[in-house]
Amino acid sequence: MKWLALIIFILLQSRNCNKEGTVRVPPCIGEKIDAIQQLPKYNPPATVYRYSYQNQYVYLISSNCCDQYNYLYDKNCNVICAPSGGLTGRGDGRCADFKQNATGEVLVWKDPR
Repeated sequence: MKWLALIIFILLQSRNCNKEGTVRVPPCIGEKIDAIQQLPKYNPPATVYRYSYQNQYVYLISSNCCDQYNYLYDKNCNVICAPSGGLTGRGDGRCADFKQNATGEVLVWKDPR
């Protein structure tokens, strides 16, 4: 029984790391990744990037098609803004300073399918 609990713990923890095991993500971001994997593959493949922005880690999740917003989430999966995408490619305008002020871009996940 202890082994089963250990295996389940390891599997749940591995969901919160990228392949290299260096970037931990909040559980809700892991859930968003799981949900994307249940959908047909995006073209281009779905990605999740982590940035430092406004004194916090934020997560940019790509959309599944053209002219759709790419949403930026905080650690609780609240939408902060859409810094890119949409008809103009410049997002929703609520964080127009994102490209200039976001630092530390890290690829957290890219759909391997």
